[in-house]
Amino acid sequence: MISWLSWPNTLLERATAPLHDLGLLVLRLWVGQEFLLAGWTKVAAGPQAPEWFTGLSFPWPQALLPADVSWVLAGYGELLLSLALLLGLYSRVAALGLLYVTFVAVYTVHFDLGWAGWNQIDSEDGLGFKVPLMLALMLLAVLTQGAGRYAADAWLTRREHDRT
Repeated sequence: MISWLSWPNTLLERATAPLHDLGLLVLRLWVGQEFLLAGWTKVAAGPQAPEWFTGLSFPWPQALLPADVSWVLAGYGELLLSLALLLGLYSRVAALGLLYVTFVAVYTVHFDLGWAGWNQIDSEDGLGFKVPLMLALMLLAVLTQGAGRYAADAWLTRREHDRT
């Protein structure tokens, strides 16, 4: 029996139930399209790394690879992982992979200003890492919370659960 004091909460829960996980969907779509565009830009440019990319100092283990290989891996990695994120398929794995791509990008390109660049995009002194930081925080939400109900992961889980 529902108490007369709890009916407003129950009504509110029923009314907002379809909105649950909508934020995760929006995060996945935004971050996914950002990385999809970045990956497509690299892949469309071809397998030869541009000159600005070949001069970068990469962290381990990328430092062991030729620049052209890192360029191709970054492009196809961003493409495939962003597609998985957009679909909500293996979302936590995709988010973790894209977090690594973001770390490498900050390490090699966006850390001109050091830690002072956490709230800078582009300045006369160099590139900050505000945008990669925002993307990383969105990816962290997907990594820790999962893709939500509006994702292929949730559909596959429901399907597997229905089989048992």
